[in-house]
Amino acid sequence: MENDNSMLIGHIKDLASRAYQNDYTTHTNFLGLSELAAVLDEINKSGGSAANQVYNGVKFTLYGGYEDSERNVLCFLPSYLDAESLKLQEDEGGSIVSCLKVVPVNAKFADKLTHRDFLGSLMNLGIERDIIGDILVSEDGQVAYLFILKDMEELICKELIRIKHTSVKCISVCNKECDIRPSFEEISGSVASERLDAVLALVYRISRSQAQELVSRQLVFIDGRCAFSAGYDLKEGSRVSVRGHGKFKYLGQTGSTRKGRLMIKVAVYK
Repeated sequence: MENDNSMLIGHIKDLASRAYQNDYTTHTNFLGLSELAAVLDEINKSGGSAANQVYNGVKFTLYGGYEDSERNVLCFLPSYLDAESLKLQEDEGGSIVSCLKVVPVNAKFADKLTHRDFLGSLMNLGIERDIIGDILVSEDGQVAYLFILKDMEELICKELIRIKHTSVKCISVCNKECDIRPSFEEISGSVASERLDAVLALVYRISRSQAQELVSRQLVFIDGRCAFSAGYDLKEGSRVSVRGHGKFKYLGQTGSTRKGRLMIKVAVYK
């Protein structure tokens, strides 16, 4: 993993240098949470600013096709383009990320398809995972939106014709036309602190000791990285996944009780 990250960091440096020297947009493939965390760490260590989105004197932004996407492309920008302008261009149908709407040819005989079904079919075509961004599937499994790299759009439209026992067709649409979002339930409650074990206990209705055991068994991941300490203080916006339990996004503090406990809110993904 460390070697993979060093290769990724080298690639990021090269992309930033090319964007600076040639004054055009460069970008990565889709990055997962752990890869993105490694990149942002590198940016901060190198004297750049992940918060201000500047690295080696080059502006950058993240784009995944819709607001709050989990998988994102890191784009380095030329001098004449800002982050908001790039996002507006891409939303309308840009040159980096494409959106494919996948629907059954005959809905009457269609399976109820899941995220895993769509991802599996794409991987079976020999497509690498970093070509694919988020996959958003309707609750009835009849419609999905696939965010992919633009240059793979034609191939996928041609080759993705069957998922499980269902014949499907792909329609290229503007990114902003995707009207499906991950479904979640907001949960509020009080905790003694923002420690990981305290929040896990609240979310999954387990004891603190059970939460600590999940961490010790290396079943808990924060922003794609394995959590090794139950005493880690969660930060607002952190995405937490627990094998066998699901995942949630920590939305932060909302107040405090008279006894000094913290009121917090999380979004638990269904």
